[in-house]
Amino acid sequence: MKKLIISIVLVNLLVACASEKPKETVAAPEPVAAPAPAPEPKAEAPVAAPAAPVRAEVDPLNDPNSILAKRSVYYPFDVAAVQDEDKPTVQAHARYLSEHANRKVRLEGNCDERGSNEYNLGLGQRRADGVKKMLELGGANAGQSESVSYGEEKPRAKGHDEASWKQNRRTDLIYAR
Repeated sequence: MKKLIISIVLVNLLVACASEKPKETVAAPEPVAAPAPAPEPKAEAPVAAPAAPVRAEVDPLNDPNSILAKRSVYYPFDVAAVQDEDKPTVQAHARYLSEHANRKVRLEGNCDERGSNEYNLGLGQRRADGVKKMLELGGANAGQSESVSYGEEKPRAKGHDEASWKQNRRTDLIYAR
């Protein structure tokens, strides 16, 4: 009987030594986008979600892909009303100003070289005032904008043809720093 007990103990010891140990797994580095495989459940450990990439907020006024990058409104000959193709630009600037009460803009009315100096100064002022009114109707405060006229004194293009004159008939939106 003693031999039987000793035999059983030895067999149990051999069986215990022969059992396969669990393999240790070493996690290889994985790409950030792929979630890590869950470890085999032994103990519930809190799993932290991967951190979202940090995006620096860019002022849309400085984004070259934004409609706010367009800072000039153009006019046909002897017209002071903002044209349909430029209305979305002015409306976008109005929204921007209404959301950024600390920003200010100077509206500079310009004309081509045709017409007298006095007439062009008046026309440039009407152009700048028209943009100012649209900004205010779009939500900007009256104190955020000022309108001035340069008439024909600040041409963008120096030529004496329709292509140059077209570039010079404009109101520029100049934001204060």
